[in-house]
Amino acid sequence: MKRKLLPAPIAHLLPLGALLLSTLDAQSPAQSPATPPQTWVDRDTGHRVWRLTPEPTSTGFYFNNNAYSPDGTMMIYTAPDGIHVLDLPTRNTRLLVPNPPHESSATDDPMARYRNNVHAIVVGHKTPSIFFSRIDPLSKANTIYKADMHSGEITKLATLPQGAPGVATINADETLAAGTMNDGPPVAPEYGANATSPTGTPRVPTGASSGTLVQPENKGQMMERRLASRQPLILYTINLQTGKTTTLLHSTDWVNHLLFSPADPTLLMYCHEGPWQKVDRIWTIRTDGTQNTLIHHRTFAMEIAGHEFWGLDGKTLWYDWQPIKGQDFYLAAYDIDSHRRRAFHMDRNEWSIHFNLTQDESLFTGDGGDPGQVAKAPDGEYIELFRPQTIKVDGINQPDFIQPGVFHAEHLVNMAQHNYKLEPNVRFSPDKSLVIFTSNMFGPSYVFGVETAKAVNPKPEEVLSTPTLAARFNPGKPPATPPNK
Repeated sequence: MKRKLLPAPIAHLLPLGALLLSTLDAQSPAQSPATPPQTWVDRDTGHRVWRLTPEPTSTGFYFNNNAYSPDGTMMIYTAPDGIHVLDLPTRNTRLLVPNPPHESSATDDPMARYRNNVHAIVVGHKTPSIFFSRIDPLSKANTIYKADMHSGEITKLATLPQGAPGVATINADETLAAGTMNDGPPVAPEYGANATSPTGTPRVPTGASSGTLVQPENKGQMMERRLASRQPLILYTINLQTGKTTTLLHSTDWVNHLLFSPADPTLLMYCHEGPWQKVDRIWTIRTDGTQNTLIHHRTFAMEIAGHEFWGLDGKTLWYDWQPIKGQDFYLAAYDIDSHRRRAFHMDRNEWSIHFNLTQDESLFTGDGGDPGQVAKAPDGEYIELFRPQTIKVDGINQPDFIQPGVFHAEHLVNMAQHNYKLEPNVRFSPDKSLVIFTSNMFGPSYVFGVETAKAVNPKPEEVLSTPTLAARFNPGKPPATPPNK
C-alpha cells in the first residue's frame, strides 16, 4: 500500500530512513520529494549534517553579525513570515516577530512587500534581544525596535532620520546603532548609499536582513559603477535611548560593511567598498568621530583584503588577505591593542568566501567557493574546518612583522549541489559542536548545521552522498535568489 506523505511538522522530526520512505514512496517518478531530510551523514566527509530550520526559504544571518543570545542557547534566523528563534539545546523553532500583513495594493509589488516587512539587524551582546527595523504603522517612518527572545515583548527604540535606509549594527552595550545615508540627492537612482543593483530597477534584497546573502547579478560591473559615482554620504550613529543622531564621517567613498566591536561600545569597523584592489578597504573609527584608522596598508599592486569581521574577543580584526589577488590566500588578523599581525596560509581549494572562528581560536571554518569566485578553485565547493598551526620563527623577526601560520583543512560538507551565488555564511555554534550555514542545495534555502566531530558508527542507510541526496529534491543546481523573499 502506498504510504501517505507526512505533514511537514511531523516529517521534520523523523529519522532519515522513515523520512525518505514517507516522502519518496509518496511521489510519482516525475515528482521530486517535498520535504528534505532532517539529518544524514555526508559520505565524502564522515560528518553528520542537520537541517535546522523547517521553513523553505529560511536563511541565517550574514557571517559577521551576531545571531546568538548572550547565554548561547538561542539563535535567530529569518523566514518569509518573519524572524524566528532556534532553541539550540532542543532544536525547536518558533516565530518571534511576524511580518505585518501586506496591504492588498502591495500584493504584486515585491519592493513594497519588502519595505513593509520586519528586518533583523543583530542580536544584542548584552541582553537576549533581537534588534530589527520596520515601518512604524502610525508615523510611517522607518523605526528601530527590539524584541525579547524569550517573551517576544517588543520595545520601540528610535525613529531613523528621513531618507535613512536602515542601520547595520548595534554596539556592545546596546545604546547606539550605526548606518549610512545619502548626503544630499542621489547622483542616480542606482547609486544610493546602499544600492546593490547595477541598473535603475530596485533589486529586492534577499536572505537575512542583517546582510544580503545573495550576490547581485553583474556584481563586478555594479561595484565599478558605484565606486565611480562618488555619491556623497554620511556615516552616522543614532542613540537608541534619545534618538539623537551623530555624524561620524562625510565621504564620497562608498562606505559599507559596518560592524561594532562585540566588546568595545565605542569602536566601529567599516569598509571603503568597491573592487577590493581599487580601495583601501578596512577601517575603524570611534563613536565620537575620532581615530579614523586604516587597518591594512597594502604593499603589492593587486593586493586585496576584505570580508573583515571581529573575533569574539572584540579586539581582533580578521580578514581575507591575498597579497596578489587570486594567487595566494591567507586569513589575516590584526590586534587593535598590540597592533600585532598574524596570517594563516591556505591552498586555493581551501579558500572560502567567508570565514569564522571559535572564542578560543582553536578552530576556524570557511564556506568554500565555486570556480566563479575570486580564487577560481577547481575543487573548492565544501564547508571546511580549519585547525590553525603557528609556524615557529627561527631567524630574523621584528615586532611589526606578520607572524606566520598555516591552516590544516578538513572537509565537512560536499557543497557541489549548492549555488554559490547564495553565500553560505558559516558560523560556529557557541559550544563549537556545529558549523551552521545556509544552503540552497535542496532548491529553497534552509539553515543547516554540520557536526565538527566525525559521526561515530552511523547506520549504513544514513551515510549518503550529499550532492546525490540533494539532486533527488532539486535535479539541477538551484537559482541563487530564494523565492518569495
